[in-house]
Amino acid sequence: MQKLTNKEEEIMHILWKLKKAFVKDVMAEIIEDQPHYNTLSTIIRNLEDKGFVSHNAYGNTHQYFPIVSMEDYRKRFMNTAIENYFNNSYKSMVSFFAEEDKISAEELREILAIIEKKK
Repeated sequence: MQKLTNKEEEIMHILWKLKKAFVKDVMAEIIEDQPHYNTLSTIIRNLEDKGFVSHNAYGNTHQYFPIVSMEDYRKRFMNTAIENYFNNSYKSMVSFFAEEDKISAEELREILAIIEKKK
């Protein structure tokens, strides 16, 4: 699975949300830094070339839909981030978020309860 640019990720989030969409539908969802229609169309075709999106053709118009689920992409993204930024250590990742005050003790207890429940 290829890495996506920030803009491609933004478009994928829209397609995951909409499930099926024409370029104009995706354009309507973009609030900030709205690209030109042709630029957006190119980005979506690039996502198709990368294997993230496919389409149904209706004459000259294409309705696009994701073929990679958000869950699959999230797993790949998280595994890569943990590998690259935390030396493949989930403990280091959790410690980082705790030190940055991004996770509370209560949330950590909830995570521990989930882990204990799986045993």
